[in-house]
Amino acid sequence: MPLIRMVLGLAVLAGILAFTGPVNAQTTLAEFLPALNAGEIFPGADRLGPPEGSPASAPAYAGDRLLGWVALNTDWGAATGYSGKPIRVAVAVDTGGKIVGAKLLKHSEPIVLVGIPERRIVEFIQGYVGYDVLAHRTDSKPPVDIIAGATVTVVVIGDSITRTAAKVVRAHQGSATQVPPGQAPPGAAARALDLSQAGTRSWAELVGDGSVRRLRLSVADVNAAFAKDERAAARPEPGEPDDTFIDLYAAPVSVPVIGRSLLGEEGYARLPKERPALLLMAEGLYSFRGSGYVRGGLFDRFEVIQGESSIRFRDRDYERLGDVAAADAPAFAEIGLFVVPEGQAFDLAAPWTLQLLVSRSVGALEKSFLTFQLPYELPQRYLAPPPPQALAAAAPAPAASEAESPGESRDRLWRQMWQAKLAAVGVLTAALALLTAAFFFQDWLVRRPRVLKWFRLGFLAFTLAALGWVWNAQLSVVNVLALFNALATDFSWDYFLMDPLIFILWSATAAALVFWARGAFCGWLCPFGALQEFANLAGKRLKLPQVTVPWGLHERMWPLKYILFLGLFGVSFYSLATAEHLAEVEPFKTAIILKFLRDWPFVLYAAALVVGSLFIERFFCRYLCPLGAGLAIPARMRTFDWLKRHRECGSPCQRCANECPVQSIHPDGRINPNECIYCMHCQELYWDEHRCPHMIQVRLRRERRDAMSPPPRPSQAAGPPPDQAAPQPGGT
Repeated sequence: MPLIRMVLGLAVLAGILAFTGPVNAQTTLAEFLPALNAGEIFPGADRLGPPEGSPASAPAYAGDRLLGWVALNTDWGAATGYSGKPIRVAVAVDTGGKIVGAKLLKHSEPIVLVGIPERRIVEFIQGYVGYDVLAHRTDSKPPVDIIAGATVTVVVIGDSITRTAAKVVRAHQGSATQVPPGQAPPGAAARALDLSQAGTRSWAELVGDGSVRRLRLSVADVNAAFAKDERAAARPEPGEPDDTFIDLYAAPVSVPVIGRSLLGEEGYARLPKERPALLLMAEGLYSFRGSGYVRGGLFDRFEVIQGESSIRFRDRDYERLGDVAAADAPAFAEIGLFVVPEGQAFDLAAPWTLQLLVSRSVGALEKSFLTFQLPYELPQRYLAPPPPQALAAAAPAPAASEAESPGESRDRLWRQMWQAKLAAVGVLTAALALLTAAFFFQDWLVRRPRVLKWFRLGFLAFTLAALGWVWNAQLSVVNVLALFNALATDFSWDYFLMDPLIFILWSATAAALVFWARGAFCGWLCPFGALQEFANLAGKRLKLPQVTVPWGLHERMWPLKYILFLGLFGVSFYSLATAEHLAEVEPFKTAIILKFLRDWPFVLYAAALVVGSLFIERFFCRYLCPLGAGLAIPARMRTFDWLKRHRECGSPCQRCANECPVQSIHPDGRINPNECIYCMHCQELYWDEHRCPHMIQVRLRRERRDAMSPPPRPSQAAGPPPDQAAPQPGGT
């Protein structure tokens, strides 16, 4: 086809020309350091020294006194975001291991470039100021998913900030690092749990010596903590100031004496021996479990932090208890037994912290978050003295050269992302399997129009609501641009595994191109496409006039989306950031990711496209979607042709062409696979004996043949005719 050959040629030419553009060299701390103000990045410092070591960090001084160090996160580990480009953040950490400053220096994140204001990312980064990377104690660490629609970006930023600070501190531990209370100094021998102890203790004794630790928050405490956020402060907690917001207790019940005292002998005996268990008990207005908790879900209101690891619990790790075995224990509204998930390391003898998340609504879709810490250190009485050989073998802290490599950091991070979204991954995988089965057995489905209608409506509702508005799994041409840019620079699968749902959708879409061209995604898996289709259904219900674009004009408007795609493709190699700005021709971010909560020009543009779909079904998909064009080009390698046609299709019959929702059928009856959304309406007509002219003729011929055929002869099984009765036994 001349148009396709022209498009492919232009794509190759755009790629060749784009490679003549600038290539980003690796950026290090030394390049950013001159632009950093010492007092701004490190409060109290009057100067920054030259970068030292490899990876490099710059010492921060007040006069001649060393305060700490400033480092660039990308020097110390991976910090690649959704765009496939590094997110560069300067991190300042003091000699005691506390983050005292952080500054966003450079990024290419599309969700931040155009969409979410950059100030919100800056506020998120500032939330890490005060975070103690050695003790994991902070009053301000926000959750990684605080910014809806930018989960991957904030996960990468938060992880890189804390790990950079921890590595910098440990690289300098030999000189100035102070060891926080409750944590063993570097190189000290590991403490061992004494499992031989027997007996039980009273509740008062357990609380008195720290075997059970307590965190009590009043309504006044929580309101005071939210006072820094004006919007959150305007919505105080109900109740009197002295009312108990939460009175939370925590204890490691895998420690024999503590476990027998709180669970009883039988309860302690039932505990798994290979996985530690913790008991949480609480009373008050706030639930650590959460009212929104559902089966199969994640407990998102608390986590356990030990060292550099954080542990979250799911329902399979949880057992609800009715009471505590200790006779003098108070009554609690909720008691939960949590077993550390398989594959996660947890040392009962080492200090740990329970971090409680408290949220408060500040808008229709926004919340403000705070965390409160309950630190725990096992009393010495439950520990066995380390053997002499352990003291002799105590090793110093690892040097910076032994720290986690960038590849290991990326690998760990994407695995955490997948574990956090296992439920959504399972649902999406099942939905894709169902859709694949529908495509493979489409002949059965299209012969049942009512089943096809409700199956399609139900699947599109799932695509719009779950994939789009809940999971934000809207594919975009930005993904395509980032992929090609990564192939031209430093491609790594780890970058694209950061968002499991997007990765699965892209994999499924790529496989579907071989079988069904772009129709599988555009017609079934695109949330904005589903939104347009529902808008058009509403327009028809309201009896709004439906516009049929004249074929000549319609055919000449098809190339618009290819021109848009090629323009973005070429610009992306020269400047991915510029291409991501221009990619706002897609309304996906506004309508799906940000749910129309955006500046008015973007909302007006997206709303205009949705309104246009009231009159012209899938107007944007037909003429303007650069992602559809980007998928149509490789879809030329489609191997299978599943859509059946009759000889009469197109000449003289035009019914399928007239009823095609996106006018992808030429007047001569040919289906254009580059424009088809695979709704299967033409296949429904193909088999319909009351609407398809060819099938109507087949039915009429069959009915005439049946009418002219003689009646069937009686079956032998029915017996002989009445006048030919069988002879009776004994007759002549």
